[in-house]
Amino acid sequence: MANTPHGGVLKDLVARDLPKKQALFDEAQKLFQLTLNERQLCDLELIVSGGFSPLEGFLGQADYECVVKDMRLADGTLWSMPITLDVDSSFVPEKIHLGARIALLDPRNDAFLAILTVNSIYIPDKKREAELVFGADDLEHPAVHYLHKVSKDTYVGGTLEAISAPLHFDYIEHRNTPAELRSVFKKQNWTRVVAFQTRNPMHRAHRELTVRAARSRRANVLIHPVVGLTKPGDIDHYTRVRVYKAILPKYPQGMATLSLLPLAMRMGGPREAVWHAIIRKNYGCTHFIVGRDHAGPGKNSQGVDFYGPYDAQHLVEKYKDELDIEVVPFQMVTYLPDTDEYVPEDEAPAGAKTLNISGTELRRRLKTGAPIPDWFTYPEVAAILRSSHPPRAKQGFTVFFTGYYASGKRAVAQALQVSLNQQGQRPTTLLLGETIRSELSQELGFSKHDRDLNVQRIAFVAAELTKAGGAVVAAPIAPYDEARQFAKNLISKHGGFFLVHVNTPLSYCVRSDRKGMYQKAKAGQIKGFTGIDDPYELPKKADLTVDASTQSTSQIVHEIILLLEKEGYIGER
Repeated sequence: MANTPHGGVLKDLVARDLPKKQALFDEAQKLFQLTLNERQLCDLELIVSGGFSPLEGFLGQADYECVVKDMRLADGTLWSMPITLDVDSSFVPEKIHLGARIALLDPRNDAFLAILTVNSIYIPDKKREAELVFGADDLEHPAVHYLHKVSKDTYVGGTLEAISAPLHFDYIEHRNTPAELRSVFKKQNWTRVVAFQTRNPMHRAHRELTVRAARSRRANVLIHPVVGLTKPGDIDHYTRVRVYKAILPKYPQGMATLSLLPLAMRMGGPREAVWHAIIRKNYGCTHFIVGRDHAGPGKNSQGVDFYGPYDAQHLVEKYKDELDIEVVPFQMVTYLPDTDEYVPEDEAPAGAKTLNISGTELRRRLKTGAPIPDWFTYPEVAAILRSSHPPRAKQGFTVFFTGYYASGKRAVAQALQVSLNQQGQRPTTLLLGETIRSELSQELGFSKHDRDLNVQRIAFVAAELTKAGGAVVAAPIAPYDEARQFAKNLISKHGGFFLVHVNTPLSYCVRSDRKGMYQKAKAGQIKGFTGIDDPYELPKKADLTVDASTQSTSQIVHEIILLLEKEGYIGER
């Protein structure tokens, strides 16, 4: 028999509100419409499906304060993570006020998802929230960064009436609501189910530890990976799900199944572990594996781990009676080559030879194309990872120039494109500042806003070409550090990014200006000209700094080629 939902009743709002779906849809068209962001969308999906039972909406102030301070809702029910809806304060009170009904929209297709009846509007103390929920007000924590840099300043609480759950077009056969998964368990007569939470690819060791957990509890295994928002830098969910599907047949027939969880993780360590246990309880699981440093975000700004390795297990154990789901501690396993088997680390014979490959080492092997041994992972899994994460010699990259007008960066960029085309490893695209201005940014001026927007457009194009495995040579002026950092963050998700500062002295640039642009700027005929009446912010961490007044174009191109070779993007090793 599946486990009882948290709070006693599964709050499946989609099923509850199905009889009035059309009436809600008609009403939503007349209401103020609020488009959710990606995290809010994940939260709403789990509220309306019952994954966040007993919640029936976003937290009002009374519940929020209790959750932040005591890990409980106002009625005393255990709940560890504040589920809030942040909005722009300009909507209050004209559009959003107590008693207002608001239509919530899917950001991907503008579909009506639910109507929120507002019963609370409040200004949170974000510093207090960060300290009590995540343990520190430290921007190195992704949830704290989101809290201060992304989340709006006003929270709105209220109850939801569901119009429709968000639509998905990927891996539909593995997307189950709590009610659907409970039906699967019932049909297969699974009365004891141990859930395995993961946001990473699975390998032989993970298969071994989940089988051991199931064997010790006489249970079946639910592989329940997060496919909403995880830690920045994690492997994309498309790759991970292909891995999970490849590893599923490695379990004994009928032992395991795969279902995807559309959760927006907060990387909240101990509190998040309690939250994850509640969610798995709502999905019908009776057991839950809590790992070492469960949902940990890594190191803080002082270089120390945010949470201890077993803090999560200890907090879940503290509330085990209320959670009513048995926690299975994550057993680290190691490989014994002499007997060709995985065993728990504490069961390895004294002096026995052991082997392991860390996540860092695996990424190195993927990056360089080094072998991944069969004892570590299955050949099918290795092939999937190599396909999605080819070695650098097969990845795309962008060389992003920045510097004054007439600094020589155009000539260097054109020469670099020729050199890369001669290499022949990838198609190479040249994005000159003036070309982008004429083709993509004709309406933009030269204010800081417009300059930043122009760089963002260049970064978008470069990121798409890099993702497709191409080489990009971009050469705008890009005078502002924030915009250059935006470009780096966007492009680096998909391949290499190299910032080349063409640090040619301004006086040399003025003398090299064949069109007389600097003279016009000095005469006041051109406003907002970089270097004259508009600033140029020197790059803080350029990958390469060159000077066209003292180096020839061929010398600079050669330096860039050497950098690309050193990093493994060109040449053969």
